[in-house]
Parts: sequence; structure tokens; C-alpha cells
Amino acid sequence: MHKQEVTIYDVAREAKVSMATVSRVVNGNSNVRKETRDRVLEVIKRLHYQPNAVAQGLASKRTTTVGLIVPDLTNLYFAELSKGIDDIALLYKYNIIITSIENRLMKEDQVIQSLLNKQVDGVIYMSNRLSDAAADAFKRTDTPVVLAGTKDNRDDFASVTIDYKKADTEALNLMYHDGKKHLGIVVGDQDAVVNSENRIPAYEEFMEENDLGTPRIYTDIKDYSDGYNLYPQLVKDGVDGVIVTRDISSVGILNSAMDAGKKVPEDLEIVTASATQLASVVRPALTTIKQPLYDMGAVAMRMLTKLMNNEEVDDTHIVLPYELVKKQSTLNQ
Repeated sequence: MHKQEVTIYDVAREAKVSMATVSRVVNGNSNVRKETRDRVLEVIKRLHYQPNAVAQGLASKRTTTVGLIVPDLTNLYFAELSKGIDDIALLYKYNIIITSIENRLMKEDQVIQSLLNKQVDGVIYMSNRLSDAAADAFKRTDTPVVLAGTKDNRDDFASVTIDYKKADTEALNLMYHDGKKHLGIVVGDQDAVVNSENRIPAYEEFMEENDLGTPRIYTDIKDYSDGYNLYPQLVKDGVDGVIVTRDISSVGILNSAMDAGKKVPEDLEIVTASATQLASVVRPALTTIKQPLYDMGAVAMRMLTKLMNNEEVDDTHIVLPYELVKKQSTLNQ
């Protein structure tokens, strides 16, 4: 038998008050007598009434709901970021609506507009790049936005990241001092600002400064099979050390090399730039640029709470420390 949803009307009838009074209690309005408030709260608890956040927002102009935009719900990188976001949202009593913008029938700007139509108070954006259409939608609705774990070449939106250039340069130096002179970089989306304006330029500068010849840049490598199938090309190009931006692609390269009878790190060194749990469970374990993913998410959510409440924010572009964790996929000499 289908269980009928409890409405604000049911609560008002049981508590013998008006629906406006129930609404005031739900929204924390102090203009309700204590005995009336207690009676309404008792009925809410007894009937298991769940106030709709958007409906609450109609009265308060706030929904206490934030939108979380991710490119891929199965990506461990964004899953670990989301944990920090969720914990701070819970602490400050915000609800979260999660939406993915990859592999959707709708365009990105349509997905974002659909989210904004739900009257979210703010948005944390974690996709690889922020399109002009998406940026325009946020500006048009004056919605506070924080970019978490991604960058944009506009200064309009707050962000929480690491120093990607410095991190990749340190990783390249590690492989270079291990005797690797034919270095490559493997990225997913080459047009993402993190890659196009940070990682790839850092790699090109390192190659030029150390006179290491023609850069070897491999793009559109986004999953395990992409990494696995790329390895023969790395061999053909003589690559002996590589930075890979996605853990899952790193594992593909690793397994392909092992299946070909090669030794890691002797024949090929691998450094992965995402540092999810995946990097530590494979063998040999992968050397990683460890980003503080939980902290990045937590700091992004805390910053968003301040922006939504018009509180002063000292720095809207926060750069957190990273760590190069040396494991078995590099010689570490």
C-alpha cells in the first residue's frame, strides 16, 4: 500500500494551528508562543513530517540548500572532495543537491539552470572547466560559487586549489634526478585550465630548462582503457617517466607495462597527480602528488557559507599545501 506523504496541512490540522504557524515554526521564527511551538514540533515528530527546503525558502528567501556540481559521480577524486563538503554542510545545517554534468542528455548550461531553478543558495563547482554559458548563468542569478579542486582563468569565482605548477615541477624533478630524461605528461581534458594554463606549461618549461628535447604531451586519456592502450605509444616514443593526471589512467599504464613484461620503476616511472585511494592499493604502489582532497572540500564549503551569508572573506583564492608522496613507482634516488 502506498504511504501518503505528510503535508504541512496535516501538521496544522493535528496541532490545531494555521499552516502559517507551522511554517513559522519550521523556519525558526521566534514569533510563536512556546507552548504552540512545542505542540507543533511534537506533531512534526509524530507524523515524521519532512519540510521541503524549497518551500521553506519561499518564506525565508533562503533554502539552506547548496548545489554540488561534479563531472562524474564515479570518479574517486571528486568523491573524496565531496566528503569534506558534506561534513561542513552538515555542521552548518545545509542540504546538498548533487548533479553530474558528464554523460547527460542536457547541455551543461541546461543542467546548471535546472539546479538554479531549485533555488539553491550557493554552488560548489568541481568540473574540469567552467564554460562561458555556466559562468553567465551564475552571474545572472547572482549565485555565490566556489570552485573546488579546479581552476578558472576568470577572477569572478572563489576557488580552493593547490599550486599545480609547483607540484608537477617537483614530480618532474624527482624523475629527472632518478635518471629519467625522456619525460611525458598524460592529461584528460587538455583545455581544462588546470591543464592548459598550469600543468602543461609547467611541463614544457621543465623540458626546455633542462634541454630534454621535444615535449611528449598525451591528451584525452580519461579512463583505465585509455591508459592501458596508451602504453605502446609511450614505448614507441621512448618515454621513461610520466606524470598522469588521473589515477585510473595511471593504473591502466602500470598494468599495460607489467603485462608487457616491463619493470616499474626501472623501465618506466609513473607519478599520478590525483592521489585517491586507488594509487595506494595497486602494486607497485604509485608515487603521488597528494592533494588534501578532504580539506579542499571542507574549506570550499566553509567559504561558500560565508559568501552566502555576506560575511567578509579575506582571500577568495585559497591555495592549500600538497605533498609528493614517494612510493614504489619511482626509484626515489
